[in-house]
Amino acid sequence: MSSLAAVAEQLFQDIQKTFHETSLIPDDLLIALRFVFGSCALQALDLVDQRSVTCVSSPSGRKAFQVLGGSGKLYTCFISCHFCPCPAFAYTVLRRNESLLCKHILAAYLSQAMGVSRLEVLSDQQMSLILSGGAGPEP
Repeated sequence: MSSLAAVAEQLFQDIQKTFHETSLIPDDLLIALRFVFGSCALQALDLVDQRSVTCVSSPSGRKAFQVLGGSGKLYTCFISCHFCPCPAFAYTVLRRNESLLCKHILAAYLSQAMGVSRLEVLSDQQMSLILSGGAGPEP
């Protein structure tokens, strides 16, 4: 694991601990988020504030996050492999290697750490459809 990824992981743990105790993210952690993730940190926090993140799971244990982007498009993100189908992920993360994550994946991590993502249990068949790139449930 790269040192930056280790810092990010520790940051999520600190946010989880602090948020569960105070229901707030202190300024020092907000500054650290901005430092580690750049401009997408604010955008990700906005998505979390708007409750745009849904954790979908199935009885077989599969799990993914669906994030309703600012444009109204629904992105299915997989934090287990750090993947999002959005253009920003393809360009800034995969192609240019300028960022660790896009705002959608960061919003999924943050909402999970804060315990504020909506939860939806799907059938294994519905989850297979989502995982294969088919249509998922409406937001």
